Amino acid sequence: MPNATREVRPSQKHGYVINEHAELEPIPAGWTLLLPGDSALSRRIKADGPTWTMSEMKGRKRFSLGIWAPEHRIEALRTALLVERADPAHQRKLDSARARRTIEQTNYVEDFRTAVLTFLAFHSVHAGDAQSLSDLITAHATPVGSGTVARTERIPLKERAEAATIAWLRHQTTGYDEMRIPLIKGRRREIRHLLAQRSHQLLRLYREGLHVDFKTCPLQAALNPGRPAPTATSSSSQALFF
Repeated sequence: MPNATREVRPSQKHGYVINEHAELEPIPAGWTLLLPGDSALSRRIKADGPTWTMSEMKGRKRFSLGIWAPEHRIEALRTALLVERADPAHQRKLDSARARRTIEQTNYVEDFRTAVLTFLAFHSVHAGDAQSLSDLITAHATPVGSGTVARTERIPLKERAEAATIAWLRHQTTGYDEMRIPLIKGRRREIRHLLAQRSHQLLRLYREGLHVDFKTCPLQAALNPGRPAPTATSSSSQALFF
């Protein structure tokens, strides 16, 4: 169906792809593969008419392998794009857009850090830790292309800050990354929920201004990686460490 836009997968058989029905299908005559790398050209070829987008799954991630489309269309659009890019006005437009994105990113980082601080709501005796923790979470979560929850626009900023904080605590103050989780449906979600509860308990110590043993608290170990790791004790903060 060369007249329809579709999603296909690669095939080991030359000149064929695997279609949406998991069947071999020949690539239309005169079509060629536009490899990934030029997002502007890819967008234009998709908007110009029917295409076959080819991708494959590796683990839980989908990777683009390119776009199948008539060769003459690809070449015509590539030539037009080269002419457009040679115009000095195009470079000025790019520079302006880049400057705008930089400003937007700077503002977003500041807003996100403020939202994290608001969610932490540490007691004044732990104000320094709140500042350090918000810096670490923001630096990890906000870079463009990081793929973290902080980059989504599907939920409000307040919820992004909370989710990013709990995710950071899960990886930095628990043994989640070393866990061998059975491949049972819902088991990983169950463990993450349990660890989130532990993270909230840990945050409560700091919100209420309670005494924290710096030698055993997992959060202190994460904030100060140069210090020795927490040792086994019966303290309330150590009980949260996995």
